[in-house]
Amino acid sequence: MLLDKNKSVLVVIDVQAKLLPGVHEQQRLVDNCKWLTRLAQLMEVPVIGSEQYPQGLGHTEESLRELVGAEQLFGKAHFACIDDPEFGSAFRELDRKQAILCGMESQACVMQSALRLLEEGYEVFVVADSISARNPFDTEIALRRMEKEGVKLITREMVGFEWMRRSDVSQFKAFSMEFLR
Repeated sequence: MLLDKNKSVLVVIDVQAKLLPGVHEQQRLVDNCKWLTRLAQLMEVPVIGSEQYPQGLGHTEESLRELVGAEQLFGKAHFACIDDPEFGSAFRELDRKQAILCGMESQACVMQSALRLLEEGYEVFVVADSISARNPFDTEIALRRMEKEGVKLITREMVGFEWMRRSDVSQFKAFSMEFLR
């Protein structure tokens, strides 16, 4: 099963500036989430994001927030994005069957979002090099559990090549020059 850019939505989960200092390899996480967001924009794939309890935990890291767009970031109290009414409604309105997830924390909001989306019948892909947690062991175990439950594990380059599918599409030159360095 390959990703299809016409069926995909990128979900950026809870990459909040206040929480980042305690997260393992936080700069890599932010950079990879930005990379995926820019790629989605290049491929005209919708991007939607969440913020866990933003009144207390603040907003998405600023440069990522600017890329995603504040109007596409939804505050939530549920750990699973889809269980939040506002996020769930906006997500369902996109009418896409493939959810590509990145963000944090791996063992909480990413995993619960992935498993709940799977339960609701979506094809769920977690970008393994674009998620993190405070403890890297939590990420390792979360990845194992998600995969066992049927979530597809991918890397960010897999996302790019699968959305492209061919080297003669108009976006491939930008992809190869700007994203594959």
